Amino acid sequence: MGAQWKEKGKALVADAKGKLFGKLVKEITVAARMGGGDPAGNSRLRMAVEAARKASMPKDTLERAIKKGSGAGADAVNYSTVVFEGYAPHRVPVMVECLTDNPNRTAPNMRVCFRKGQLTAVAWDFDHVGMIEGEPENGADVELAAIEAGAQDFEAGEEEGVTLFLTEPGDLDSVSKALPQQGIKVISAKLGYKAKNPVSMGSLPAEAQEEVQTFLAGIENDDDVQHVYVGLID
Repeated sequence: MGAQWKEKGKALVADAKGKLFGKLVKEITVAARMGGGDPAGNSRLRMAVEAARKASMPKDTLERAIKKGSGAGADAVNYSTVVFEGYAPHRVPVMVECLTDNPNRTAPNMRVCFRKGQLTAVAWDFDHVGMIEGEPENGADVELAAIEAGAQDFEAGEEEGVTLFLTEPGDLDSVSKALPQQGIKVISAKLGYKAKNPVSMGSLPAEAQEEVQTFLAGIENDDDVQHVYVGLID
């Protein structure tokens, strides 16, 4: 998905920690609404809670998000998932997953974000897959762990020492539970989109690279955007 543009995006996006908390709160809320407020019986919520703790989210903020999603609080809220697809400059395919309480606000915002790209169907150029980030512990064999846990494939993650395990969408939960038994510490698990024919960042001129990076950073900066999947490799 391009480590270069992600690093550039981080540098351009202001108040990164506040935005991270906002995304995590939405993910926790949606997970609680879909699978209940008990992390022990809701793998998506469990992963979201772990991510929130890793980001040092205050306990009261975390608990309030769970109550919002489960309908247990007076301020219960209902987020819906909306996916936008299209091209960044220079025909780089993009899938943008938003969590929003007001799609009528999100759609115009996305049209503005895509003004230097193109909103059009590109889902055909992506596979919908389960994505699990994990760290091998005590010298665990990553390939053997992937086979035994039922993953379809694996590759190097964006961070050093992290492996990305790919699964069929319906196998995400079972594989994420099986990997720890194979010596893999699971960091995150989600459904996402993997490009079939990614564009090489190195094949683009420097000016074009800058245009793509700026475009993607602008999308990441929108409060309703939860995940951005890009057909781009370094």
